[in-house]
Amino acid sequence: MIELYGWSDAWRSAFEPHAHAGHIPGRIIVQRREANLVATDLGILTARLSGRLRHEAREAGHPAAGDWVALSAKAEQGTATIHAVLPRRTAFVRRAADSVQTLQVIAANIDVVFVVTSMNADLNPRRLERFLAAAWQSGARPVVVLTKADLAEQPEAQAAEIATLAAGCPVLIVSALQGVGLGAMMEHIRPGETCVLIGSSGVGKSTLVNTLLGEDRMATQDIRAADARGRHTTSSRHLILLPGGGLLLDTPGIREVGLIDAEAGLSTVFDDIEALAETCRFRDCSHTTEPGCAVRAALEAGTLDAERWAHFQKLEQELAASGQAKDRAAQEVQRRRLAGQQRAYRSSKKDLLDPSS
Repeated sequence: MIELYGWSDAWRSAFEPHAHAGHIPGRIIVQRREANLVATDLGILTARLSGRLRHEAREAGHPAAGDWVALSAKAEQGTATIHAVLPRRTAFVRRAADSVQTLQVIAANIDVVFVVTSMNADLNPRRLERFLAAAWQSGARPVVVLTKADLAEQPEAQAAEIATLAAGCPVLIVSALQGVGLGAMMEHIRPGETCVLIGSSGVGKSTLVNTLLGEDRMATQDIRAADARGRHTTSSRHLILLPGGGLLLDTPGIREVGLIDAEAGLSTVFDDIEALAETCRFRDCSHTTEPGCAVRAALEAGTLDAERWAHFQKLEQELAASGQAKDRAAQEVQRRRLAGQQRAYRSSKKDLLDPSS
């Protein structure tokens, strides 16, 4: 059964130490706060973390949908205990909403990231660049999917424009309403591979899931006429088997993607700017007033779009600020840890000196 969920010789090799410990493999197919649903050769089991793993998760994060895990199972009760998480090949990560330091994995062991945006008023090249940078950073293969082509007057022209900033990844034109482009999407998912759809709410992710599955598995909502945007329609993370043999991890809609340690992803999306910067006269060129600046020359000649350059600078500043905030948070944790150790030391010393103790 687990072969349907992507189990392979490579995963079997990685699992060997856990097999020797008497555990069985499984993959998390529904991620929940208290108990996950895990696909195993014994069936779909409700699995909770072991005490040790729950303690470790406070620092390392909880297992995510798509993770391969080591379990001890009670098949007759339909339950299991998760003892370990296998090292992830890829991961799509965002900053936890209530923490600067804590990272949240929202998709694990993904092979293909479909970066979805619609060809209505929501089509925004700057937002797409942000999603692409995060997609490249995940380690998976990005594919741009332009949905709602039936609403566009010139879909081919718009796709060609998007292709210029897509860093060489495929750009697909799709209309779920007209059944256009769905076969092209499926060609990017080989049997046993896992894909994920990311993008702003209202771009048609849930509709795509329903269409690919041939059933209304996910709830959908109409977009708001005022701004062509929608509301979140998916509230949990499910790993779903596709008819063609692949898998799709459906995640809640993401309005904003924070770039976390994503220098490589940013460099890939903006490789044209990186190439220009390498030809500046000075290695440490700030691209402001230095002579021989290739970036400024391209801006003046119109070969580098000013909005694209401004967005690149904005994302670089966001990355820098994120790193600084993370460092500050780590320093604060270290400060509190040392303060606690000092208090414990003073208390123990006081007990030794107190003759009444």
